[in-house]
Amino acid sequence: MSVTGQDIRDAVLGLVPTALALTVASWLLAGLDLGYWWAGLAVAAVVAVGDGLTRPVLRLLARWYGAVAALLLGVLTQVLIVGFTLIWIPRIRIDGWETVFVAFTVVGVVSVVVQWVLGVNDSSYLVADLLRRARRQGAGSARDGAGLVVVQIDGLSHPLLRHGITSGVLPTLSRWVRSGSHDATAWWARVPSTTPASQAALLHGTNDGIPAFRWYDRALGRLVVANRPADAELIEKRASDGHGLLAGGGVSISNMFSGDATTALMVMSRAGRRGGLGPGGDYLRFFARPFILVRSLVLTVGEIVKEIWQGRQQRMRGIEPRIHRHGAYPLLRGLTNVLLRDLNVALVAEHMMGGAPVIFVDFVDYDEIAHHAGVARPESLDALAGVDRVLGTLEQIAAAAPRGYRFVVLSDHGQSQGPTFRQIAGRTLEEVVRDLLSSPASTVAATGDIEGWGLVNALLADLLGTQGPLGFFARKRSTGAQAGMLVGPPATAATGDLVVVGSGNLGLVWFPRLAAPVTLEDLRERYPLLIPGLLGEPGIGFLVADSARGPLAIGPRGVHVLADGTVQGEDPLAPFGPRAAGDLLRVSGFDNAADLLVHSTLDPSTDEVHAFEELVGCHGGLGGGQNEAVLVHPRDWPVDDDLLSSDGLLYGADQVHLQLKRWLSALL
Repeated sequence: MSVTGQDIRDAVLGLVPTALALTVASWLLAGLDLGYWWAGLAVAAVVAVGDGLTRPVLRLLARWYGAVAALLLGVLTQVLIVGFTLIWIPRIRIDGWETVFVAFTVVGVVSVVVQWVLGVNDSSYLVADLLRRARRQGAGSARDGAGLVVVQIDGLSHPLLRHGITSGVLPTLSRWVRSGSHDATAWWARVPSTTPASQAALLHGTNDGIPAFRWYDRALGRLVVANRPADAELIEKRASDGHGLLAGGGVSISNMFSGDATTALMVMSRAGRRGGLGPGGDYLRFFARPFILVRSLVLTVGEIVKEIWQGRQQRMRGIEPRIHRHGAYPLLRGLTNVLLRDLNVALVAEHMMGGAPVIFVDFVDYDEIAHHAGVARPESLDALAGVDRVLGTLEQIAAAAPRGYRFVVLSDHGQSQGPTFRQIAGRTLEEVVRDLLSSPASTVAATGDIEGWGLVNALLADLLGTQGPLGFFARKRSTGAQAGMLVGPPATAATGDLVVVGSGNLGLVWFPRLAAPVTLEDLRERYPLLIPGLLGEPGIGFLVADSARGPLAIGPRGVHVLADGTVQGEDPLAPFGPRAAGDLLRVSGFDNAADLLVHSTLDPSTDEVHAFEELVGCHGGLGGGQNEAVLVHPRDWPVDDDLLSSDGLLYGADQVHLQLKRWLSALL
């Protein structure tokens, strides 16, 4: 196959950033003088060749000693290659290995700027070598069947998708919809509108028994948290029948559950199983590129600085509602919006080039930022635009891949916005419930933000694994209360007299010492102040509790009998639409259903709800855009009529799963 102009352009763009960065480093460092004008290009070329030669060795070492050891050795190897090349080329002056290490760091920093000036975006930088390899091998002309890539944009609501398409925020999705290649529709994310519930159903076909992001499990006698590896594995075992969406050679990337995939990378339910590597050393291919670690660290620091600045701007401008954006969140934003996004793109691209029949990947960038900044704030829309650029990059990969890939883009839920319950009521839900009980109680409270740390923990667990000399940390943290949370907030206690959990604007309360089922009559007898006290709090719209008449939705001025729709007085569910009663009836029938479910109000003037966690953007209950999830699918793949509800929507993630299975069966 002949060399094309595109091949030459890609090769130049691969060498020029490193060469220019070395030149700039020679200007900045007194101990480095390149001597020749072409020396930077020569060093860059040698580094590229050395990277190709050493990567198989590093992959082998990773299998023996773990990926972290191999990655550190890879960085050291790159430094040695740069150092010996600088020493070997005549007339280049280098004052010792200290200067080599400094030059290596400067090159990583300057490369980021050079790539930006040259218009080399993050994703194309990561996958350019895959495209070059495909063109050299002629992969694009030898397709061996069709394939499917499902991209989940975590937290994207259908109203915001429509805004992004019409406003220009999402040019790739806009082009797909406007050109007629894809249709964009909504589906209803039932209560609980959370990632574990939706992904369990999307990937395995059911989310029965998942009442929230975290919940008290009476059979286990402890709190179950979906983004802890041990608990995610437990949830998957309950949901999986072995024939999930990704069974038969599929790939699951950055999800909570595997979908019974053959390959699972950064998947919470399988985190750490592969001793630091996926098949073929997937993570190593990403980290072992020249200067990639330095580059990612620089961009991560830049994202942290940007977050601090944007948080300050919100305060200075008096934007409401807002929350404090400090603590570990700026670091978490840097990791999710830079490192994990780049890694996701690289892994998806690698498996597309490998011909995987179906790939499901979750991008959490938008969801994480919207939780802290707001649903449609500029920084949230920037993150959304970044994922849209990823779709454009994956299009390029699909054109060169050995399969004819089709794309489906969906979300697991939307997000709603509003001031938090604590901002409205002046105290937390846990404090309110404790004050209303007639006797003191030992309390397990779980109302802090832990959702965003899940992918970081999955990546660390995969890299550390449970083998090799660096696996001791993962082994140490793989059991006990922390249950695999290598970083992030500490675990709560296992049990108590009272369990209070926040899941967006859905609050859940359990009384573990009371025999199940705990009814409304029991609560009124034991805690006469509890029900009227909660309904008197600002920000609380209704409660759900079991009773002699079955589950009831109880408001300040009326009751809705969920089983038969009987309403006495003012219907507390009226502001939340016609699907609210069915959603609540279903979740109240779970074995792990809360003894008392607490739901926030919905502001009719702003469509805002109030999270029981300290998050300005939330999901988990009803109201706002959190239940209006997204499904963007090829126009020649219509949604089957028998799966649609009476109002023309797919009702629940389990129905979306069935539709995806049908499309996949027809495709393969």
